[in-house]
Amino acid sequence: MKKRVAVLGATGSIGKSTLDILRSNKDSFQPVLFAANKSAHELNQLKKEFPDACIALGRDEILREIPACGADIAVNGISGAAGLEPSLAVLNAEQDLALANKETVVMTAHHLFALSKEKNVNIIPVDSEHAALFKLIKAHGRENIEKVILTASGGPFRNHTMEELKGVTPRDALTHPTWSMGPKITVDSATMANKGLEVIEAAFLFSLPPEKIKVVIHPQSIVHSMVRLKNGAVYAQMSKPDMRLPIHDALTWPETLDSPYGALDFDSLSLDFQKPDTQRFPMLSHAYKALQAGPLMPAIYNGANERAVSAFFDGKLSFLEISALVGYVIDRCFPDQEEPWSLKAVLAADRKAREMADEFIRLGVMNADF
Repeated sequence: MKKRVAVLGATGSIGKSTLDILRSNKDSFQPVLFAANKSAHELNQLKKEFPDACIALGRDEILREIPACGADIAVNGISGAAGLEPSLAVLNAEQDLALANKETVVMTAHHLFALSKEKNVNIIPVDSEHAALFKLIKAHGRENIEKVILTASGGPFRNHTMEELKGVTPRDALTHPTWSMGPKITVDSATMANKGLEVIEAAFLFSLPPEKIKVVIHPQSIVHSMVRLKNGAVYAQMSKPDMRLPIHDALTWPETLDSPYGALDFDSLSLDFQKPDTQRFPMLSHAYKALQAGPLMPAIYNGANERAVSAFFDGKLSFLEISALVGYVIDRCFPDQEEPWSLKAVLAADRKAREMADEFIRLGVMNADF
């Protein structure tokens, strides 16, 4: 029987990678929903290609169609906090969730996992790093893990000086050396905010304290994550930097089936690793600080970063001011801690962080304080 698949964020980079898999595996998968927050023309083209699937444009339509489509599994590739409510809608509809939207976990992990348990459905990580850890931890046993190691490409500016970083433009930041991604996540990779979000995500997904999560720069993006066992041995997941592999693995989980997306050519393989520079890229340090500062602070980190990246694209902030703004908000935003795990509290913290970020941008506080 074909697995019924919903694709949320169908016109973005994760969605397009998922479409490649669906087109190549028509005997295994049946698309039942394509959803996006914009790009009506692309959705209409998908409807022509897959006439039996529904389409949904915009938040309200997406939330209405998720329970109606009857999917077995939904791939959530919607970017940013906008992906949170669709993730919860998928679980409420008793569908498995293949999760590429890391903000869902960063903002509301406790609520998400409780809902998954209540509805008896699975959350399968699609981020390449967490997909790798998902399998590595299962293979070696959580009780044997001493530390997990997330790799980061370092983005396009890993060798830039502070002086060079001052002149980075949005156009510069949208050129990633190894991955093809959407605009926001590409900038996040350049500032290392993406890796900061992934540290928080790993902590929640795998119930790990911050000190058991390490980040290393690995420019080739061949090693996606590693685990160090208590005996000191390190085990790595290695494959091509192709998001179709973790998406395919999520769609076929718990089986591991043939796939053309991951095989490496070891005749021409070279691997480098180095320590991240948190002086030039403080977004990683901000993430660890947010993770340790209370249950609502990760949502504040994410909300402030989303506003900062938007302002960078609009020419209201420089590249270096993205991390400066996020650090400022983390140091000064103190959300109401009553019922901190509730969805209401999370959304209120997110809103407060964005309002504070907007005020700082408008008043030019960044230039004054940094």
